[in-house]
Amino acid sequence: MGRSLFRKLLFDDSDEDEIMRRVLKGSTSQRKRCRYIEHDRLAGHKRLYLDYFADTPAYPPNLFRRRFRMSRSLFLHIQSKVETYEPYFIQRRDNAQRLSLSSLQKITAALRMLAYGMAADFMNEYVRIGESTAIESLKKFVNVVVDIFSKEYLRSTNNEDIARLLANGERHGFPGMLESIDCMHWKWKNCPTTWKGQYSGHIREPTIFLEAVASFDLWIWHAFFGLPGSNNDINVLERSPIFSELEQGRALAVNYSINGHEYIMRYYLTDGIYPKWSTFVKTIPSPRGHKRKLFAKAQEANRKDVERAFGVLQARFAIVRGPARFFYSETLQDIMKACVILHNMIIEDKRDVNEAVELDYEQIDDNPTVQLSQERTNKFTEFIETHQCIRDHEIHSQLQLDLIEHLWQLQGEL
Repeated sequence: MGRSLFRKLLFDDSDEDEIMRRVLKGSTSQRKRCRYIEHDRLAGHKRLYLDYFADTPAYPPNLFRRRFRMSRSLFLHIQSKVETYEPYFIQRRDNAQRLSLSSLQKITAALRMLAYGMAADFMNEYVRIGESTAIESLKKFVNVVVDIFSKEYLRSTNNEDIARLLANGERHGFPGMLESIDCMHWKWKNCPTTWKGQYSGHIREPTIFLEAVASFDLWIWHAFFGLPGSNNDINVLERSPIFSELEQGRALAVNYSINGHEYIMRYYLTDGIYPKWSTFVKTIPSPRGHKRKLFAKAQEANRKDVERAFGVLQARFAIVRGPARFFYSETLQDIMKACVILHNMIIEDKRDVNEAVELDYEQIDDNPTVQLSQERTNKFTEFIETHQCIRDHEIHSQLQLDLIEHLWQLQGEL
């Protein structure tokens, strides 16, 4: 309060109450007042229930799937699991005995933010949920989804999964293939200033890496997220645990023969930046001759599975397509993992048990070229040998030549 105000009050003839009123008014004139907004939470819950969850909802199942990115049965399954695991999503009464927000409102707000990438206060108009509560619901929801479902929907491949993936690879002319691997950037808008140099790469903006392996049905089998965008795919690969089970002898051995040569290493289709390892098969940049052109065309066509998975993931959950607005990397990790888990859950929910793809892998050949072995080793010397075998350039080159001949024998005469 300025000196002039004190002098004015000192020689003012007003009464004491008037002086105090003017002093308080002057001290609070610049203070920002927060207005309370009545959200009418019960009306929001009733509207949401009648629109989507009643016995005869206002909107049909196809609109539910479009707006929630999943079927109603899958949503209710997730809601039940989340409510059981986290008491925050159970509807309770406050100290005034008024009902709080329901789990439908909190989970809907979280899913809409994931699906549309919208701001938190945008949910207030329909769901009747405040901005801070919407953000808290999102953080708790993604954390619970990761805790509950990661063991099942971010699991390593089991015997049946490997047999199905290998069968699909053999059907497309790539025996021993476990689909494709690649990396994706996610822009980080609110990256702390002190970290921007570390997280900025060739995109010139802070980004975070996601390394993923995706199969032909767009299922994401491996998701490694969190490294700064200043890295490249090779740096991410060196930190990735993708080959840890194989190096430790805990992965199933794969034995197959191509063009008269025996192989024991599964492999992934990659783009040109990846190193020449025995576990990777890359395309030929400038192929010459019909055989090499056929191989390059087939390799690039099948490698697009992971690109398609990235596209579907970003289209399904716009929050990972746009710039991330959260400040903590741990929150971003939970969001990305939750989106991948929900993506896999949606794929499983859509998968038809009678689909032809599910039946073909058992009927490809009476004598399949790929054999699985249950043997496991964990000795240190064998760990070193496996580590070196994964990075063997000669096996990589020989495998590529054998695949060129194999594809030509299968499709070159057609």
